[in-house]
Amino acid sequence: VQLQASGGGLVQAGGSLGLSCAASGSIISIDVMGWFRQAPGKQRDLVARITRAGSTNYADSVKGRFTISRDNAKNTVYLQMNSLKPEDTAVYYCTALVRVTSYWGQGTQVTVSS
Repeated sequence: VQLQASGGGLVQAGGSLGLSCAASGSIISIDVMGWFRQAPGKQRDLVARITRAGSTNYADSVKGRFTISRDNAKNTVYLQMNSLKPEDTAVYYCTALVRVTSYWGQGTQVTVSS
């Protein structure tokens, strides 16, 4: 399974960005898709995840600002980020859980200027 992320970039505080991540390869069913992020010098933390049925979980720091969604037919997960803050600056990684194996995308940089 390969994950290809797109989106990201540079935005001013208060702005919005959208990320997408498409999975390809020998996929029968992706159970959970999600996004993590890692700021310089910090650990990689969960941002949001969504099950195949559409149940979602968010980090407290992004609740009410970020929205995760997915298109099961396209094996694609999206992250809409609104009201961005400088502390949202990080490399964002998409992930997919297929049975008991987790796959990771290459990461995409999101930079929020103050």
